[in-house]
Amino acid sequence: MRTFDLAPLYRSTVGFDRLFSMLDGFESAPGYPPYNIERTGENEYRISVAVAGFGENELSIEAKENTLTIKGAKQVKDEQNGAVLYQGIAARAFERVFQLADYVVVKNAALENGLLHVDLVREIPEAKKPRQIPIGNGNAKPQVVEAKVAA
Repeated sequence: MRTFDLAPLYRSTVGFDRLFSMLDGFESAPGYPPYNIERTGENEYRISVAVAGFGENELSIEAKENTLTIKGAKQVKDEQNGAVLYQGIAARAFERVFQLADYVVVKNAALENGLLHVDLVREIPEAKKPRQIPIGNGNAKPQVVEAKVAA
């Protein structure tokens, strides 16, 4: 029996519960910078992007409609202290785009230890939440709305 790994389909989407909505317009994402998407609660998510070498002033986060865009661009340094013999830390500009489900909003973002953490939450409006409807049997007695107080 063959098993299929659908993990690549979940990489750049947050908050989706339907697989087929992700397949429409799916593009393979580049590999830089690496990132994790984790579920921290029932309606809470966290995207962690490895941005080693980038400062807060070199990163930008933009949420527009159902798209979250994280961009990074290094500041150009005119003078270098010595010659670089090996450069393993990438310093190239990047843009990473995530498709968000309906009602998923960005709560906050923090940069710590070379990781950019973006916290998301799905806030469904009260009008869209499911509600319980009581079932009546038709034989219910009418309720008294006003009662006279005996004096």
